[in-house]
Amino acid sequence: MVVLKWIVFLIIALALAILILFFYKGYESRGGNSPGLQQGVLQACPDKPNCVSSEEGTDTEHSIKPLLLTDNTNSLDQVRAAIGTMGGVVVKMDESYLAATFTSSVFGFVDDLEVRFDRTKGVFHVRSASRVGHSDMGVNRKRVETLRELLQ
Repeated sequence: MVVLKWIVFLIIALALAILILFFYKGYESRGGNSPGLQQGVLQACPDKPNCVSSEEGTDTEHSIKPLLLTDNTNSLDQVRAAIGTMGGVVVKMDESYLAATFTSSVFGFVDDLEVRFDRTKGVFHVRSASRVGHSDMGVNRKRVETLRELLQ
């Protein structure tokens, strides 16, 4: 009986430690910023599965198609409106670049979504990445696909 009590105690202690770690990582992610452009393009994804990018040279694990321009999507203002519909907050915007953040409801994890208008190819390049952690369980890829659907 005493052994069972210790096992239950250890399981509860471990669960609490994991919860505290997740809350801390959520707090930690609020202190960062969007990576921004690097030599005129969106930064490459790190070697973690929690990022997608449409920039040329992105490996297949992180690659996603750019957002195509249509008659209905011809400006970053429309992208900004769609991001707002999705619950994102635009933190920076100019004529060819937009940075937004998305915050998870449970632990407060912050993810960055960046869009770069490529005038020469007539597309919006997009990068969506988690600021902390390793896996995102496909959240960033789904976010870009939802944005794509809203813009069509």
